[in-house]
Amino acid sequence: MTTKPVQILVICRNPEILQTILRLIRNKPEWEPAGCAPGAAALDLTGKRKFDVVLLGAGIEPHEDTQLRKSLSEHQPGVRIVQHYGGGSGLLFAEIYQALNGN
Repeated sequence: MTTKPVQILVICRNPEILQTILRLIRNKPEWEPAGCAPGAAALDLTGKRKFDVVLLGAGIEPHEDTQLRKSLSEHQPGVRIVQHYGGGSGLLFAEIYQALNGN
């Protein structure tokens, strides 16, 4: 029996950092990442696709953060939202594991 991968959305303003985070997450076969910049694309994606964890990267404007959280609460109540502040892969993985464990 196969288990469905954990769906992780990464929202990040910097394209290079976004690609790095997605690459790191793809190294875990049990995780399936998607990524986009904040704004209309993120709002559209959160309204169409189910995620288990959403990582919010640095550089998201306060009004964008508010819109994202509102959209997520409407379309995906209970989704785990993690503020990602940067750091190495160990910190990134710890943030995701904590969200998955309800911390």
